[in-house]
Amino acid sequence: YKRISTSLPYLGQFALVTGGTRGIGRAIVEKLFAGGASVALTYNSNDALATEVVNACLASAEKGVEQKAIALKVDVSSSAEATACIDQVIAAFGRVDILVNNAGVTKDGLLMRMSESDWDLVLDTNLKGVFHVTKAVIRPMMSQKRGKIINITSVVGLSGNPGQANYCASKAGVIGFTKSVAKEVASRGITVNCVAPGYIETDMTGKLTATQKEALMGLIPLKRGGTPADIANAVGFLASKEADYITGQTLIVDGGMTM
Repeated sequence: YKRISTSLPYLGQFALVTGGTRGIGRAIVEKLFAGGASVALTYNSNDALATEVVNACLASAEKGVEQKAIALKVDVSSSAEATACIDQVIAAFGRVDILVNNAGVTKDGLLMRMSESDWDLVLDTNLKGVFHVTKAVIRPMMSQKRGKIINITSVVGLSGNPGQANYCASKAGVIGFTKSVAKEVASRGITVNCVAPGYIETDMTGKLTATQKEALMGLIPLKRGGTPADIANAVGFLASKEADYITGQTLIVDGGMTM
């Protein structure tokens, strides 16, 4: 058995991370880049922040390691933009070895008050976006007979959550989508898996009140919230060679909240 090097596990590989400027997405970008990959990230609106993430990555590159980092403004809910994104990444990198579908939004509200537009916004971004980007990358990955696709879902896609019918439906859909695609592409050396975060301390969860946070801590056996790095570490494992025999799975990272 030859031990796999863990210093630069993604050296010479090319990754795309959607929604890669903040929170979990940024942590994933930084994890893959620190592991030697060249990384493209997508973002929706903040040009300055996207540039900041790219520059931070490039500044952190190890001496003698040739890496690239680029940012692309993409609305993943658009089939045309998702396809153009993959074309641009392949033009810049030559191929895509790792795809992380992380882009997501919330628009919470009780079902009786939820508008159709709020439902559509969340499903179009969180579920249809995964469909668009994955569909665009599948053909080139099948041609190269290898690839890692990691979709960021959520524990609420398994458990449900009041006030988040749209978000929970989108994340449950991602899990079903992942299993189906994993079965379709396994024979071509492509693995497709999910990471399901629990309560992670990000801008998105920063809107919770102190009372809400205290109630959540009571549900978590480890008695703390997770960090974006906790999710990035799980993604990093699934993107590595050490996870080559894992596909169609959902890795829950929630401090034991849903066990």
